[in-house]
Amino acid sequence: MRAASPKTALAALALTAVAVALLIWTLAPHGGRTPGGDGSGGPSAASGTDLERRITDYTARFGADTGYLPPGRADREAVAQAVGLLLDGRRAQAAARLAALDFDLRTITDSATGRRYAEIADRTDTGPAPRGWGRVYLDLSAPVRWSVQVPHPVADARTEQLGVGVLRGTPGGALVIAGAHRDAGTGDAADVAHRRDTVFAAVCAELAGRGLPALQIHGFADDSAPDYDVIASTGRATHESRAAARALAAALRTRDFTVCRAWVRSCPLEGHTNEQGRTAAARDSAFLHVEFANAVRTDHRAAARAVAAMNEVTARWEGGSGPAPPRR
Repeated sequence: MRAASPKTALAALALTAVAVALLIWTLAPHGGRTPGGDGSGGPSAASGTDLERRITDYTARFGADTGYLPPGRADREAVAQAVGLLLDGRRAQAAARLAALDFDLRTITDSATGRRYAEIADRTDTGPAPRGWGRVYLDLSAPVRWSVQVPHPVADARTEQLGVGVLRGTPGGALVIAGAHRDAGTGDAADVAHRRDTVFAAVCAELAGRGLPALQIHGFADDSAPDYDVIASTGRATHESRAAARALAAALRTRDFTVCRAWVRSCPLEGHTNEQGRTAAARDSAFLHVEFANAVRTDHRAAARAVAAMNEVTARWEGGSGPAPPRR
């Protein structure tokens, strides 16, 4: 029997390599999703998801005429309790509580950072009549020690993208997003920053009750405060809020933003009637209310500078003490 020539041997090796590659491709998940890959029926933790794109696609459907269903007290408290269970590492119980409310609990991996997040999402969002109860994202890579809140997505243009940027920029965060345009529904029922009877308010109260400081992002029309890029306030200030507000204002001014500091002078849009600010003050938890001009929010470079400034504050919070991370 004749020995194979070197060329024949190389060809055989090449064919073997191709066969192995095809086998791996066949077994691997495609399209960034593995059905049930984390046991929840959602995106697998091993698959990459662009978190900003995911949230932008979610809020793209929001409009003043899309409707909103006010939650009952039992429903909004149950969602908040499920968030608490997840923070306590009791994922199975949280998932069961959420499923009974027609919410999904998924694990996603952000392709930009590689960090894993628990996503709490209302199943009705993709149906013909969404309730508009919102979403919550909890970092699974580090203890959750702070939150960023977006009460007026779309209505305050690109505030949800700023919120994602802040979440990505510092480990240990929670992102709470309202589930409807502020003008949806009847009257001001969906204006979650000024109501206590919403899922958004209940979740933020749960986080504040655990001592997690919060940064709430808003937007204003350029002509509402033409002399300023940013309006920073502490709502019903606590000592901890004032210290964080000074740090934020300094970080913003270092990046060439003009900042109206509500604790120094009278500013428009100070957030004194903000319900999450009131709740945080009642629980002695730090709270920052930050308004960005439209010109800042809609300019990618300016928005990136704004996010970097906010991350100076969240980095201080991340270095503090806090509850244990959700169980993976």
